[in-house]
Amino acid sequence: MNTDKILAESIAKEYAPKESSKIVALKKLDNKAKLPATIFTYTCGVVSALVFGTGMCLAMQVIGNGMWGVILGVIVGIIGLIGCGVNYPVYKKMLEKGKSKYAFEIVQLAREIADE
Repeated sequence: MNTDKILAESIAKEYAPKESSKIVALKKLDNKAKLPATIFTYTCGVVSALVFGTGMCLAMQVIGNGMWGVILGVIVGIIGLIGCGVNYPVYKKMLEKGKSKYAFEIVQLAREIADE
């Protein structure tokens, strides 16, 4: 086999205009339904963990000092802990809402692909 020919064809394939397929459209719709919930979950999780860590630092007097620092640290830590605890139920609700929003289009496109 001519390896130069194979290499040339593979490079040409990369630059050729791509045809839009139904599978690609289905994946895009699926991603569109799930992406907002995923972004919110990661953002809320990171922020809540940072707030919780700040509360722990205050409570252990790594930053701040005195009894008021400990009390403030416990309060801030509890707020961060609540944020971490609420994150997953909110994610499930947002994911359910996103899926129901695009459910008709996704099911219709999936049936079209299955019928082919």
